[in-house]
Amino acid sequence: MTEQVVGAWVDMWNSYDSCQIDKLFLVNDKLTYFSSAKEGIIKGIKAVHAHHEESGFVPGGKAQENRWWVEDLHASDFGSVIVVTGIWNLRKGSGGTQRGPMTFVYVSQGDDYRLAHLHFANY
Repeated sequence: MTEQVVGAWVDMWNSYDSCQIDKLFLVNDKLTYFSSAKEGIIKGIKAVHAHHEESGFVPGGKAQENRWWVEDLHASDFGSVIVVTGIWNLRKGSGGTQRGPMTFVYVSQGDDYRLAHLHFANY
């Protein structure tokens, strides 16, 4: 399950498809997000959409050279909440790779899990 839900997030970033945001995140104001690229906390689905649009996301996605992947995933299941930790990696075009620790908090939404909180840090 962990690889599948985190993989969906990686696929969204690699495609730059803003249409995937509402399928992966809580669609409310309780959603929180600490980005490694921006200071402060991003609160609520509208702010998450704006953050992704600032990063170049568009409906339907677009071809681009940046590539995300994750390593060393570990999931802790607390019933209706799953906490996933790991290492994120981002290669921007032909440049070097950035990386750091990440935490995703998923909450149960019926038969599905949605991202309620994300936290990215840099090494």
